[in-house]
Amino acid sequence: MTDQAVSAASDPDKIVSEVQDAPRQIQPLRRLLPFLLRYPVRLSLTVFFLLISATTSLAIPALLGGAIDEGFVAQNIDMVGQYGWLIIGIAAIMAIASGARFYFISVIGERVVADLRHDVFAHLLKLETGYFDRHRVGELTSRLNGDTVSIRNAVGSSFSLALRSLVTIIGALTMMILTSPVLTLAVVVALPAILIPVMAYARRLRGMSRKTQDALADLSAMATEMLGANRTVKAFTQEDVQSVHYSQSSEASYRAEVKRLGARAVLVGMVIFLGTAALVGLVWWGARSVFEGTVTAGQLAQFLVYALMASGALTNVSEVLGTLQSVAGATERLTEILDTEPVIVDPARPVPLPTPALGTVAFDRVSFAYGGAGNEPVLRDVSFAVGKGETVALVGPSGSGKSTTLSLLQRFYDVTAGSILVDGIDIRNLALRDLRQRFAYVEQEPVIFAGTIADNIRFGKPGAGMDEVVAAARAALVDDFVADMPKGYDTMVGERGVMLSGGQKQRLAIARAILKNAPILLLDEATSALDAQSERLVQKALEHLMEGRTTLVIAHRLATIRDANTILVLDGGEIIDQGTHDQLVAKGGRYAELAKLQFRPDEAL
Repeated sequence: MTDQAVSAASDPDKIVSEVQDAPRQIQPLRRLLPFLLRYPVRLSLTVFFLLISATTSLAIPALLGGAIDEGFVAQNIDMVGQYGWLIIGIAAIMAIASGARFYFISVIGERVVADLRHDVFAHLLKLETGYFDRHRVGELTSRLNGDTVSIRNAVGSSFSLALRSLVTIIGALTMMILTSPVLTLAVVVALPAILIPVMAYARRLRGMSRKTQDALADLSAMATEMLGANRTVKAFTQEDVQSVHYSQSSEASYRAEVKRLGARAVLVGMVIFLGTAALVGLVWWGARSVFEGTVTAGQLAQFLVYALMASGALTNVSEVLGTLQSVAGATERLTEILDTEPVIVDPARPVPLPTPALGTVAFDRVSFAYGGAGNEPVLRDVSFAVGKGETVALVGPSGSGKSTTLSLLQRFYDVTAGSILVDGIDIRNLALRDLRQRFAYVEQEPVIFAGTIADNIRFGKPGAGMDEVVAAARAALVDDFVADMPKGYDTMVGERGVMLSGGQKQRLAIARAILKNAPILLLDEATSALDAQSERLVQKALEHLMEGRTTLVIAHRLATIRDANTILVLDGGEIIDQGTHDQLVAKGGRYAELAKLQFRPDEAL
C-alpha cells in the first residue's frame, strides 16, 4: 500500500469522526475571515498560485500516460524524450507556483496573527478591572500567545493544504472519469464496500475512545486534587491510602485504553485488507480492460496515479480537519475576549472637565459591593469631600474599604449607589481618559516594568524628554541611587524591578507620579512595607510630590498623616469618625486606640 493509505489506515476512526463533526466544530473559524479579507491582493495571489500548482500536478499523470502509450508501448524513444521534457517544464512551473503559494499564505498567516494578537491585547486593555478579578491573567496570556501560534500554523499551512487537497480531489476525480469511465464506475461500486463497514466499526470505536478519555480525566482530576492538598494528605497520614486509590484509577484507565487499542487494531487490519483487496481488484479490472482493448496501458497507469492522488488528498483533508478543529477551539477562546463588552465605558456625550483643574473630590452617599448589589457591600453610605490642595487620610483595619475607595474614584468599578464627583462633575459623565489624567497614583506595591529606570519614570508621561525625567527623579530622590549605577538611567531593572530594593521601587513610582504632574494624588499605603531608613527617604519624596496637590492617602502608619487636613476612620465600609489627628486623639475612639499602639504617650498628642 502507499504511504497515504497506511497513514489513513493508522487512524481511521479519527478520520471518520473528524469528517462527520467538521462542519459544526470549525464554525468558529469564520471569525478569522475579516482578518483574512483585509489583504485581498495577497489572498488572490495565494489562490492563483494554488490553482496553478494543483493544475500542473494533475497534468503530469496525463503526460506520463502518453509517454507510456506513445513511447514505451510504441517503442519510440523520441516520444519518451519529448514527454520527459514536457514533464520537466510543467514540474518547473509547479515548483515556482508552489513556492509562491507557500510564501504568500505564510505571510498572510503571520499578518493575521499579528492583527489578531493586537486586537485582542487592545481589547483586554479596555476591559474593566472586574474582568481581571474573574479571569486569571496567566490564562489570558496563554490565549494571547499559545492560541495565536496555533492559528498562525493553521492559516500558514493548513488552510493552504486543505484548499490544495480539495482542488486535487476534484481534479483527480474529473481526470479519472475522462481517462476511463469504466474504471471510475468500478471505483464507485467498490467504495461503499470499504466505507460502510469501516464507518460502522468506527462508531463503536468512538464510544470506546470517549470512555478512555473519561477515565483519564478522572485520573488527572484525582492527581490534581491530592497534590494540591498535599499538606492535608500528610497531616492525616493518607499517603498510602491515596496511592492505592490512584493505582486503582490508573488500572481502570489502562484497561479501558487496552480495550480501545484492541478494537482499533481490528479496524486498522480491516482497512488494510479491504484497501489492498480493492486495489488488487482495480488492477485486475484495469488489466482486463487493457487486454480487451477498451483501455490502454498508459491510461491504466494514468488512472491509478489519479486514484492514488485522490486517496492521498483525502487523507490530507482528514488531517487538516483535525488541525482545524483544534484551531477552532483556539479561535473561539480568542473571540470570546473580543466579544466581551466592557462594562465601564465612556458616556455617549462626555462632559469636559474644567480647565485649569480644581482638584476637588466628593463622595455622596456611596455604596459599593463587588459583583453587584446582591452581594455583601464593601462601602455603605460613604460621604466626604476634599477641597483643592487638601490632604485627606483614610485609616482603618484591613477590609474596611480604603483601597476600594481609591478604585472607585478612578472608576475601576462603578458605584452600586450614590455618586462620586471630581471637580464638581459625576465621574460617570466623564471620559475615562480625562478622568484618570487627573490622578497620580502611587501603590503600596508599585508595578515596575522590565525596562530601564528612565522608561519606568517616563511611563507617567510618554514622550517626556530626558531633562524632565531627571528633574522628576531628583524630586523623588531617585537620582541618589541612580548615580551609583554603571549605566545610570539606562540601567535595566529586571522583571517587576527585581534589581531594586523596596524603597527604590517606591521612589521610582513617586518619580513617575511627579512626572505625570496630575492635580490629585492618590497614595495607597506607600510606606507601609519599608524599613525605617527607606521610609524616611520615601516620605521625604512624598512631601515633594504632595506640594500644591489635593491628596487622598491610605496609611497604616499614623506618623505619615499627622498633618492631614482631615482623617477619615473607616470600619466595616462605613465612616465611623473623622477629624484632625489631635481631634481624633482627644475623642478617645478607634483612632485614639491606634495612636496609643503606634506612638509613645508624649507623641500621641
